[in-house]
Amino acid sequence: MTLNPILSWWIMGPLSAAIGLGLGWVLVRSRQQHAPSADAGFRGWLFRGGLVLLLLLAACRPGIPGGTVEAAATDLNVFFVVDTSSSIAAEDHTPAGGQAARGPAASGEAAGGQAAGVPRLDGVREDIRAIARELGGARYSLISFDSSAAVRMPLTTDTSALEAAVAVLGPEVTDYSQGSSVTAARAVLAERLATARDSHPDRPRLVFYFGDGEQTSAAAPQALGIDGSLVSGGAVLGYGTRDGGRMKENSGDPTRPAATYIQDPATGAAAVSRLDEDRLRDLARQLAVPYLHRAAGDAAAPMLQQATPGTLVRTGVALDGRTELYWAPAFAAFLLALRETLLVSGQLRELRPARPVRRTPEPASPSAGRGPGA
Repeated sequence: MTLNPILSWWIMGPLSAAIGLGLGWVLVRSRQQHAPSADAGFRGWLFRGGLVLLLLLAACRPGIPGGTVEAAATDLNVFFVVDTSSSIAAEDHTPAGGQAARGPAASGEAAGGQAAGVPRLDGVREDIRAIARELGGARYSLISFDSSAAVRMPLTTDTSALEAAVAVLGPEVTDYSQGSSVTAARAVLAERLATARDSHPDRPRLVFYFGDGEQTSAAAPQALGIDGSLVSGGAVLGYGTRDGGRMKENSGDPTRPAATYIQDPATGAAAVSRLDEDRLRDLARQLAVPYLHRAAGDAAAPMLQQATPGTLVRTGVALDGRTELYWAPAFAAFLLALRETLLVSGQLRELRPARPVRRTPEPASPSAGRGPGA
């Protein structure tokens, strides 16, 4: 078994030692008490100590070595730029030659018997994962944009972090949509590329742009304006169809799945987003990379061969694979935390405000108020 902690060992070591000493001191003090409830208190601290130790173990990320992964171009810096505007939810990501459902067709079936497509964002997620698998050992950064751009993940070799960031990618909240530009990420991308060049000028910088080319902002898109020396390769990848697809609303509440489609205020019918390949080709020219349309089921290897010719050379080095086991102590810690939550809830229910004691006045003595001569 191996450990790959989320923090450096020089931080995890002293932190674990301090927490262990603190728990030991609390347990000894609890054991030395002679009150009737001392045993129950000691058992309670044992459970709490176990909870903390399990969290520490999960933070150390235990794993079992096994399998191999072939490394390719380990000195690459790869930037994923993803359009997360509402149009990326359009349901027209279909196999090559397929057609997405449009209009009020039933879920899963389109007019004319054609199967409905899946959201474009599903295809984006699959392609990001596929590129990361093909470029094992590279450093990845994830940038998303809608009405504004944000860095979801800085450059890192941690594929687990990339997977987590990709999994939570979602379209913008529909109610907050203000229109988006296909070049909204230009400033953030240029700054990140320049920083990567200044830090490691010897590492090639690949840019993969994922979008549909639909410009929903009233203004025309500004030029990317990125220095050609900053981009060593990559591709602009297009998703969707010219016929377009409907988009489900995003309420912003992850517990409430989307049920209704975005409406076109001009017609009152479901809005349709259409692929604009001409605009995507223009972005590819500005980045000096090829444009490639992506359909459901397309393999990643041929796309990468076109995206960066001559730079994706296999190293022939087999990297050790690893099966993560941090989820086991994390799940055990969750069960202990659930136990503590139930106990605290029961104690809170037992707490009731004390009722004020109402004292009944004593009856006056018959002789009260009489003088000695009465």
